[in-house]
Amino acid sequence: MKSTRRKAARNGAPLRQVAALPFRVTETGAVEVLVLTTRETRRFTVPKGWIDRRRKAWKSAAQEAQEEAGVAGRVKHKPIGTYTYWKRLADHFALVEVDVYPLKVEKFLKRWPERRERFRRWLPARDAALLIDEPQLHHLVEAFGKGTANALIAGGVQRPRLPNAVDRSFETEDAEPQS
Repeated sequence: MKSTRRKAARNGAPLRQVAALPFRVTETGAVEVLVLTTRETRRFTVPKGWIDRRRKAWKSAAQEAQEEAGVAGRVKHKPIGTYTYWKRLADHFALVEVDVYPLKVEKFLKRWPERRERFRRWLPARDAALLIDEPQLHHLVEAFGKGTANALIAGGVQRPRLPNAVDRSFETEDAEPQS
């Protein structure tokens, strides 16, 4: 797999990754996004990684969310968008295209592989977008918070939110553990 990535990068073809956009909806109907820091540069981003060739892309995105952020839930099978970034490899930089899959968080894991290597934070989507350096990902998160989440909640059809209505469909039985 690494040799395939190396060949693609040297041929000028962008590499492919997947990302999960973990989200929840508060009692007031606001969309919150879980952002986390990268391990090396400590910049804020969303869980992302290489596509496991034994899995569907959306399942790989859900796996990244479990490993990097300690969350699990329902992931959409179609990405909401794509962003590109330059990845630093051992001997050069490579262009990477990342498909972003929304993940409605339903469970917080008590233990996960990278819990001691990253900082995570729930933020309103607009605030989360402000912390993200990649411009295309910033815009995806911001747009998601403005309306895409409501469409996902309703199964693709916008539904009006009544004032003070509480959407209990996103509540979890597990409380978020202390990070």
